Amino acid sequence: MTAASGSPWGWSKAVSDYRGQSIALLTQHGKAQVIAPVLEPALSCAVVTVTGFDTDQLGTFTRDTPRLGSQLAAARRKARIGMELSGLPVGLASEGSFGPDPWGGLFTWNVELLLLIDDRLGLEVVGMAQGPGRSGHAQTGQWSELEMFAQQQGFPAHQLVLRPEGPDDARMHKGVSDWTQLRQCFQACLAEAANGQVFAESDLRAHANPTRMSRIGDAARDLLARLQSRCPACDQPGYWLAERERGLSCADCGAPTHDHRAEVWLCPACKHRAVIPRQDRTGAEPRHCPHCNP
Repeated sequence: MTAASGSPWGWSKAVSDYRGQSIALLTQHGKAQVIAPVLEPALSCAVVTVTGFDTDQLGTFTRDTPRLGSQLAAARRKARIGMELSGLPVGLASEGSFGPDPWGGLFTWNVELLLLIDDRLGLEVVGMAQGPGRSGHAQTGQWSELEMFAQQQGFPAHQLVLRPEGPDDARMHKGVSDWTQLRQCFQACLAEAANGQVFAESDLRAHANPTRMSRIGDAARDLLARLQSRCPACDQPGYWLAERERGLSCADCGAPTHDHRAEVWLCPACKHRAVIPRQDRTGAEPRHCPHCNP
C-alpha cells in the first residue's frame, strides 16, 4: 500500500477538528496562494497569512544567511513564530531544500515540507512533496550566453539572481524578473567584476520559482491526506505510513531481500504503532535477492 492509497482503515468523511479554525501561516513569499485553496475548502478552516517577521533571518537560498538545523527544525521554528505573532494555537510552515537527486546525483532534486503544529490536539503533521527542481547556474562574461541560460531556466517566469565575479560574492541582484532588468543587472555586475565574469543562478524563493511553488501545493495536498487519516486508537488526525520494514523473503530460496515485507503506520498524537504486512505479494522476485542474484 502506498501513501497515496491512504490509511488501511479508510478516510474520515470530514475533518471537524479544523472547522472554523484560523491557522497561522508565516510567509513573505506568497505561499498561501497554493496552500489555502487546498486546505480551506476541505477542512472548513481559514489560513491566515502572518507578517511582521523576516523569514530570511532563518536562512536563504542565496547563502547569505545559512539555515541552522534540519529542514524540519526550520519549519518548526517558522510555524512557532507565526503562532506566537498571531496568538493562534495552530500554525503552518513551509520549508524547501535543493540537492542532488537521490539516484545518480545528476540533476537537482527539490523536497518541500509543509508542517502543521496543533497545540490543541498536541500533534505535528508533516506533508511532503519532492521531485526535480528548476535550479541552475552559469558563469559568463557574455550577454548571449547569459541570454541562452535564462531561456533554459524558464526566465522570466522563473526569476534569476545575479552576482559579480562568482557564486560567493556578497553583492547580488535578487528577483530579476524581466529582460530589461536582466540586461541592466548583467551590465552592473560586469562593471563590478574584477575578473570580467557574472554569476547567474535560479532564484529559489517560492514566489520567484513557479516549479517550487507548484510543489508546495503538492505538499499541501499530502498534508491534507494525512489530516484526513484518523488513528484507529485515538481517532486523531495524522495517522500515516512512517516507514517500511525490509526483509521480504525471496520466492525462490527464502532468503531475506531488500524488498519491504511490512508497512509501519504511526499516530503523531498517541504514538499508536501498527505493523501492516504486505498484501500484494508473499515473496520477492529472485532477481531482487542478494543470494540468488549476488
